[in-house]
Amino acid sequence: MPALPPPGVVRTVEGLRSGLQRLTRQLAPAPFALLELAMGSMVTQAIYAAAELRIAEELEDGPLTPAQIAERVDADPESVYRLLRLLASYSVFAEQKDGRFKLTPMADALRADAPMSMRDIAVLMGHPTHWEDWGHLVDSVRTGEPSLPKLRGMGAFEYLEANPEYGDVFIRGMGNMSDTETDPVLAAYDFSRHRTIVDFCGGRGGLLAGILKRAPGARGILSDPRVGTNGAAEFLAEAGVADRCTTADGGLFDAVPAGGDAYVLKHIVHDWPEHQALEILRNVRAGIAPDGRLLIIEMVPPTAGNAPHSGKQVDLWLLLLVGGKERNAPQYAELLKAAGFELVKVTQTAAAVSIVEARPV
Repeated sequence: MPALPPPGVVRTVEGLRSGLQRLTRQLAPAPFALLELAMGSMVTQAIYAAAELRIAEELEDGPLTPAQIAERVDADPESVYRLLRLLASYSVFAEQKDGRFKLTPMADALRADAPMSMRDIAVLMGHPTHWEDWGHLVDSVRTGEPSLPKLRGMGAFEYLEANPEYGDVFIRGMGNMSDTETDPVLAAYDFSRHRTIVDFCGGRGGLLAGILKRAPGARGILSDPRVGTNGAAEFLAEAGVADRCTTADGGLFDAVPAGGDAYVLKHIVHDWPEHQALEILRNVRAGIAPDGRLLIIEMVPPTAGNAPHSGKQVDLWLLLLVGGKERNAPQYAELLKAAGFELVKVTQTAAAVSIVEARPV
């Protein structure tokens, strides 16, 4: 992974990019600027097609003609050219003067084995099931309720279990995004101040393993309902932290392992409406040490303003799928107070997520 810039530098660059994008849109007649945004879905599908065909992998050793690429990926040569021509106009691939196409930094990120691969999330974003879900956003906006249960006849988590092929695509895509957040979180917070760190519903333990490497004097507890079947033991052993980590089989609404002085909840709270989020947080409050810290890792959109933020997009996705939401800092303060915590601070990271730190009261 490339070296992480300080969060302040990231925010400054994001602000500059946002300003340039606004300026670009303002320079175009408003109807045409809107049209370009509306047609962005076509670019998403083009990226998805390139990812599914694994075109980036074929170009790893050097430029190729569309015909050569088509032969390798079993596709139509002219259509491959038309696909790459569009993507090259967005700097995803580049056409050379000799008619061959080559990788660009963004195209390289579509390789499955790239240092920071985005292939899995690209496949999820263009997947037909994902698109069908988003086709019902208007229903959620009208009702304020998730539309997926009505569309699928079951909740989102049940649907992923009942449809393992798409479930795998979804989990891989989410893991893809989550992996990009680990190093920024580790860089933004000093976990070494804690003795026992509980990663609540932490999957295989990717974040906890990173934390324990940064905090050699700490011990960890990985709590997850699938901890016995998801390969967590093997993963923690490979990471070299198994001797300082125990596992616990516990679900989202079960009692948490007691006695920890830091409880990490990454992408947990945002999945749930208020009453269920409160149930989770009150369970943590019952188990946390009196001087402990609750660390909620989520996207925290700005309280007001027009600046772009990834949390604003994910917020609508949560509305659509599960009825959850991305909360801003005042909303977290209110939620935490109701659960028996006091908000200490919100720390931005170099990724889109922030660390919401709270203490029990």
